Amino acid sequence: MKSTLKKLLPFAVVGVVSGATAVGTLQYFGHTSGQGDQGYFTSASNVSFAGMNTSAVGDDFVKAAKTTVPAVVTIKNYQNRASNRASEQDLFDFFFGDPYGGRGQQRQKQMPDNMPSGMGSGVIISPDGYIISNNHVVAGANKLEVVLSNKKSYIATLVGTDPNTDISLLKIEEKGLPYLNFANSDNIEVGQWVLAVGNPLGLNSTVTAGIVSAKGRGIGILGSQGKASNPIESFIQTDAAINPGNSGGALVNSNGDLIGINSAIQSTTGYYQGYGFAVPSNLARKIVEDIKKFGIVQRGFLGVQSLDLSDEQQVKSYNFQKKANLKIGSGVYITGFGENSGAEDAGLKIGDVITKIDTMPVTDFADLSIAIGSRRPGDKVAVTYSRNGKENTTTVTLKDQKGGTSTRTKADLSVSEKIGADFEPLSDSFKTNYGLNSGVVAKNVGEGSEMAKIGIVDNYIIIEVNGKPVNSQKDVEKILEKYQGNVQVKFVDEYGRIYTKGFKMP
Repeated sequence: MKSTLKKLLPFAVVGVVSGATAVGTLQYFGHTSGQGDQGYFTSASNVSFAGMNTSAVGDDFVKAAKTTVPAVVTIKNYQNRASNRASEQDLFDFFFGDPYGGRGQQRQKQMPDNMPSGMGSGVIISPDGYIISNNHVVAGANKLEVVLSNKKSYIATLVGTDPNTDISLLKIEEKGLPYLNFANSDNIEVGQWVLAVGNPLGLNSTVTAGIVSAKGRGIGILGSQGKASNPIESFIQTDAAINPGNSGGALVNSNGDLIGINSAIQSTTGYYQGYGFAVPSNLARKIVEDIKKFGIVQRGFLGVQSLDLSDEQQVKSYNFQKKANLKIGSGVYITGFGENSGAEDAGLKIGDVITKIDTMPVTDFADLSIAIGSRRPGDKVAVTYSRNGKENTTTVTLKDQKGGTSTRTKADLSVSEKIGADFEPLSDSFKTNYGLNSGVVAKNVGEGSEMAKIGIVDNYIIIEVNGKPVNSQKDVEKILEKYQGNVQVKFVDEYGRIYTKGFKMP
């Protein structure tokens, strides 16, 4: 018997592992608070980010996939085709997916009104129907349909959205839904196995695998598209396959816990070429908890104007313009301060280099962006900085853009903030030349705002609000300050066409 075993041992199988490879444009695409209600969404407990034992790769992928797939949904965006602008639709084609074989305005003309303008993905994050997705997946919609993995369909309510992080929160009326736990995205490691789950190219419940390729990626996409006034970019980069339609879907670890919301891909073709980007779960969770509790995102600011010393082109440009001699390196160089700056109040000066926020190293602007962007007004942070080669630390109280240090709700917002636009008066000569008796110019129209939803963009002329002529921002505010109900807006587009459209005052 012993001799037989000896003969067989050389042929024994010790172990075979097949690595799962990921098959996805630079196109568009937590902070823990003591307030109990802000912790509404569940965090994963006892989460382990240890490297996967190669003998258990298959089992771990199957477990994560079974956990994740039922909690990832399809989101269908329906829009009023008559008011769609071709340039805006083109922008979103890559990210919704384009299952109808056309692009932009041509596709809009060919599709019937009961067909969605685009489709993306979303993740159920509570059993009572809260769903997280991307802002660009829901942008411009007059109806949002959510389809579960079991094909059951719901009409969703858009609870809120944040273009600065490309995150949105939806709600469907249902109970006992499968959902994903939030994991601590600060704990992820480069090289860690991850799964991307979504609905790319119209292929429902698709699971792809890869690794975390990098952390803290700032790719400049949110600000460059003009949709975000103060973008926060610190993406998780992965080589798990992400394609059009994956936007808003889940990036999970081997336990099936949510570590990111898939948002963008980098490619020369519009399809996967190896690089995908996800919003970290800590930031995404903070945004949706703000929206749920306050109705708006609570954003704290340092109040500094800055230069990323790790960006060679930025440094060269600054040196050329200012005739300076800054060297490329690590950290964020302060070039100025905003009004009511908490950083200036705390003693920071132009020329200081920020190197750390609390315990988090700041090597580039992406690090600073997420370290501050995931905090609320009134939060205090320890800022470590270098001045004349000496390291110092000071405590900064973060403020909102108006200099406040307390949280706000929708009720605290001004009329302009509620409807999402500012208004500048028209000159008398302009009114005379174009035969107008009244009018203001729309400025800073917010992505997803009430004004944007009815087709108004920057530089459109608002003639009347609720049948009353307007000639200044004060006129608009006076008409709508305590108004509740449907708002009627008469406006002129860039071609001189006059429209009357409306929305319900938020």
